[in-house]
Amino acid sequence: MGVSEGILLGMGNPLLDISAVVDQDFLNKYDIKLNNAILAEEKHFPMYEEMAKNYKVEFIAGGATQNSIKVAQWMLQFPGATSYIGCIGKDKFGEEMKKNCKLAGVNVRYYEDESTPTGTCAVCVLGGERSLVANLSAANCYKSDHLRKQANWALVEKAKYFYIAGFFLTVSPDSIQLVAEYAAATNKVFTMNLSAPFICEFFRDAQEKVLPYVDFVFGNETEARTFSRVHGWETKNVKEIAIKISQWPKASGTYKRITVITQGEDPVVVAEDGNVRTFPVTPLPKEKLVDTNGAGDAFVGGFMSQLVQKKPIEECVRAGCYASNVVIQRSGCTYPEKPDFE
Repeated sequence: MGVSEGILLGMGNPLLDISAVVDQDFLNKYDIKLNNAILAEEKHFPMYEEMAKNYKVEFIAGGATQNSIKVAQWMLQFPGATSYIGCIGKDKFGEEMKKNCKLAGVNVRYYEDESTPTGTCAVCVLGGERSLVANLSAANCYKSDHLRKQANWALVEKAKYFYIAGFFLTVSPDSIQLVAEYAAATNKVFTMNLSAPFICEFFRDAQEKVLPYVDFVFGNETEARTFSRVHGWETKNVKEIAIKISQWPKASGTYKRITVITQGEDPVVVAEDGNVRTFPVTPLPKEKLVDTNGAGDAFVGGFMSQLVQKKPIEECVRAGCYASNVVIQRSGCTYPEKPDFE
């Protein structure tokens, strides 16, 4: 099996998901588009309260990277196989999150900010599709000083694989760079996600700076097309875009870059070495779909659970699709007690 303690480390924005099925009027009122992810602006601040008041709300520990790490941990069923770093507030939500991750078997090392509340993410669900509006709060306060502390850097040294969602580029690009350069120097595997159209568009410089270090790039079709447009590639063909991303210059020649793009119920696109392979997704009857919140995160978690065991790409994709399929049949990025992945 070859799984060791702390083999996979994630860094990102730990957020408490405030999830509710809403209506189109609510989406219109706050200018929210389905299948998107944005950072909250001032106009969005009242929506959290309004959701809690007018809709049936669930509180679920979330944050893209944290979701993926928890799913990988669940798939691996090996205590402490995964670790996670991020920033929370010293408050009730933060305590909940800590409890939730410990129960999930993840070794969390949060930086706790005294003066800022734990970050939240409104998950607006309509017709099974989700839209995310993140109020980062404490998650935005992560500093690389925390990462450099010996006890925390030890987690980096212990890990052989790293996963960081693109969302963390808005918070601590220097922390990402530290880990990316370390991974390249020590021949460890460094993976990231495009995460959202706004990251590709407005955090382009930070994204481009780290891209040479990324061995696996994950994303969905919307993010891939935004990346293509921002870079003037003039193609909307996901296969072509995946190849172009995989051919982006690399800082280290140890691993060839592999691009993995999910497309909802359409096949997963994997590009490496100038070639593309597609893998069909197990279709799910519409009546079984609860919500797509965490679907992409779960895919990465499933994928990484096999990658750290050095399984072939097709197995990684199969595990990603399995985990994703489980999560979309439940509210938020949650899962049953044990996986039944063969």
